[in-house]
Amino acid sequence: QVQLVESGGGLVQAGGSLRLSCAASGRIFSCFDMSWYRQGSGKERDFVARITWNDASKYYTDSVKGRFAISRDNANNTMYLQMNSLKPEDTAIYHCNARCYTRGIVTDYWGQGTQVTVSS
Repeated sequence: QVQLVESGGGLVQAGGSLRLSCAASGRIFSCFDMSWYRQGSGKERDFVARITWNDASKYYTDSVKGRFAISRDNANNTMYLQMNSLKPEDTAIYHCNARCYTRGIVTDYWGQGTQVTVSS
């Protein structure tokens, strides 16, 4: 089992910045990548960014490229999302995801989310 806890959300004006954190615990050694997803009010959960745990390859959805940066601290089992130049359309609950092998099966683990609200 893997447990994920997000933090760092809040209210910010358009153009501002926030840094989200995702602290992971449990069987982290079985995980091969971690991601951020977000879900706006009345919308589906969408992919934002991913980082692989071994070589730190990074992937972003087009709408956040150049504004968001994903990173990880292996020593502390923590993933970050630095969000700059925030826009009102970035308002959502941001969820941390870890993809891991559990009993040989690829399993997705999710945190409860942290609210990000960007005012215009």
